[in-house]
Amino acid sequence: MRSKLFVPGSRPELFAKALNGAADGICFDLEDAVAEPRKAEARSAVREFLQSGGTAATGKILIARVNAMDTPHFADDIAAVVQPGVHLINLPKPESPAHVCAAVAAIARAEHANGVRTPLGLLLNIEAPKALRMAAELAAADPRVVGLQMGLGDLFEPLDIARREPAAIQQAMFAIRMAAGEAGVYAYDGAFADIRDTEGFRAEAALSRRLGFLGKTCIHPSQIAIANEVYRPSDEEIAHACKVVEAARKADADGVGAYVVDGKMIDIPFVIRARAIVASARSLGLLPG
Repeated sequence: MRSKLFVPGSRPELFAKALNGAADGICFDLEDAVAEPRKAEARSAVREFLQSGGTAATGKILIARVNAMDTPHFADDIAAVVQPGVHLINLPKPESPAHVCAAVAAIARAEHANGVRTPLGLLLNIEAPKALRMAAELAAADPRVVGLQMGLGDLFEPLDIARREPAAIQQAMFAIRMAAGEAGVYAYDGAFADIRDTEGFRAEAALSRRLGFLGKTCIHPSQIAIANEVYRPSDEEIAHACKVVEAARKADADGVGAYVVDGKMIDIPFVIRARAIVASARSLGLLPG
């Protein structure tokens, strides 16, 4: 999922357009993008759209961001958006592993009530200092957790840390990537609010990609093409990865441990990364299956 587009739940006129766009994933947002008086309206609009059957043929990853567990909206949000065809619930502001487990229990109840047969995954937002410190524990709290997502605005602004401070961004990204790696889940980059600053968006996306993030959140359609480009493996990466995978196959057959590809010493960690690049290229149609 190179790109994930947020769509306000209170703007149903945008739902079909988003599904027909170029984003790999669509996130129906019931939290920050919806004003308090319109929460019930947005929830109803998203539920109606998900139940309409219009999402089935898109091939996109469908996500719903619900309101936090300490709000009066969480239970109703879960009951509304846990529907067939939805892949992930984006949970904001998890505070502890117990919170994650409670969210999973609520999702499971909604799956049973709504006839959902494929269990939904959880994408956890890391948006507070405590969550950053406990990120690996949060990610490992339940097998349904598939990823950790950056939330730099919520993380930085209350602490008077500049949202665009490079050192702070890099340290937070690195911490989340390490926590995700410890738990065996992916790391996903958050939103970049300055829609007009396309180069700033590109630079932040490029940094997160270098740090092993899977993709980036988009808050405007104009950001999608940049994210898709940045997180696409380059032709050079794909070519080198294919060489490494083939060399690994031959080395395994010959009983060789370490070997050289394009002048670089290769062992297991490099093979793991090469296989991931090849798998990504195949999923994007850049290599034959």
